[in-house]
Amino acid sequence: MVNDAMGIQGIQIIGMFFCIVMLYLTFLHYKRKEFKVEFFLFWAFAWIGLIIMILYPTSLDFFVRGLKFGRRLDFFIVFGSFFILVLQYYNYIIINNTRRKVEKITRKIAIQNHNRKN
Repeated sequence: MVNDAMGIQGIQIIGMFFCIVMLYLTFLHYKRKEFKVEFFLFWAFAWIGLIIMILYPTSLDFFVRGLKFGRRLDFFIVFGSFFILVLQYYNYIIINNTRRKVEKITRKIAIQNHNRKN
């Protein structure tokens, strides 16, 4: 039963709409070959999992009680914050690697241009 027999609330509709849009955008990026299969599967499972948590919020009560959170919202805030930190770290690593590659290519081109002039 959805949301303790009270029906779907407005915030659940907004959350589901958001997840469905994000799932669609994930699919579009995959079809355009902008995402690898691993990234597509990760994000597809993440969005579908979030839809399930939105539809059945009481399914998290086992984790909420087990980890001694006062409310489900606290659970979402803490783990959402951890997830965002992990994504920021991952983005930092990717951007740093890309920066190094660009610097290496730029140096190589600059040396080639310098050698052509001399």
